[in-house]
Amino acid sequence: MNNNDILRRLRYTFNFDDTKMITMFRSTGYRVTRAQISDWLKKEDDPAFKKCSDTQMALFLNGLINEKRGIKEGEQPAPEKELDNNVIFRKIKIALNLKDEEVMEILKRARMNVSKHEISAFFRKPGHKHYRNCGDQMLRTFLMGLQLTYRPDKQPAAGPACSGRKGACT
Repeated sequence: MNNNDILRRLRYTFNFDDTKMITMFRSTGYRVTRAQISDWLKKEDDPAFKKCSDTQMALFLNGLINEKRGIKEGEQPAPEKELDNNVIFRKIKIALNLKDEEVMEILKRARMNVSKHEISAFFRKPGHKHYRNCGDQMLRTFLMGLQLTYRPDKQPAAGPACSGRKGACT
C-alpha cells in the first residue's frame, strides 16, 4: 500500500478535516499547509497529486498517537525515515491503544480470522524468529476493519472472507 492511500483511509475512518490534520502534524513539530494535505489526498492520476513520503507518513502517525493518547512531555520521537506495513500497523495499534484481542476483532469485522499468535508476530522485531512481515492485504483489511468499527454508518461492500493464511480467501 502507498502512504497516500493509507492517509486517505485514516482521514476518512476518523473523519479528520484539514484543520485537524494540520493540528496533528503540528503536534509533532512539523508544519504542513492545507495545500500539501490536499495534494497528498488526491488520486494518483490527478496532475496536482504529490507523494506522501515515509517521513511525512511517520509524522502523521506520530500525530495520530498524540491525538488519540495525548502528547507526551518532553521531546517528540523522531519520525522514521523508512516505513513498512509492520511499523504502520504498530503505530495505529499504539494510537488506538488496542490489545491483540481487539485487533483480532477489528480484523474479524472485515471478515478475516487471525490468531493471537499471528497478530503478535507482526509486532516483533524483524530479526526475531517469529517475526512475520505484514503484507498489503493484511494492512488493507485492518484499515477496512477500522472503518467498520469507527464509521459503522458507512458500510463498504462485503469482500471475500479470509482466514489470514495465504490463499485462504474464499
